[in-house]
Amino acid sequence: MKKLHNFTIGFVGIGIMGKPMSLNLHKAGANMVIFNRNTRISRELQEHYKPRITAVDSPAELARMAETVIIMVADTPAVESVLFGYNGLAQGIHAGSLVIDMGTTAVAQTREFAQRITTLGADYIDAPVSGGEIGASNGTLSIMAGGKPEVI
Repeated sequence: MKKLHNFTIGFVGIGIMGKPMSLNLHKAGANMVIFNRNTRISRELQEHYKPRITAVDSPAELARMAETVIIMVADTPAVESVLFGYNGLAQGIHAGSLVIDMGTTAVAQTREFAQRITTLGADYIDAPVSGGEIGASNGTLSIMAGGKPEVI
């Protein structure tokens, strides 16, 4: 596994898939900024893994702290909320950032999300995963990525 020392990754969605995925990135050396709707989960991870995991109170705050942001939430409405809802990523994202949507989302809405994020100067990759909780824990997920070739 490639070492990610001194690299900060924002991760939204610390659930069945997101928790092991974010911990694998942490194990590879990345500094993690995490957000989860259930703040108890993200605060527990922060306490256990500080100082390299920081829990934040909103996706916007996370976007201000990390240039690469991974979203691992349940469905299209959840991704839309994370991106454009109250204190969403779009309110904190900056030019040059990369947003990677790893959930399973509807094609038309995903294209719209990508366009809206691109107008803010950031890049967007649609990258759903296959492999379930076991694959997430073992670091063996298959990723199907779509987006600009130079960004992928």
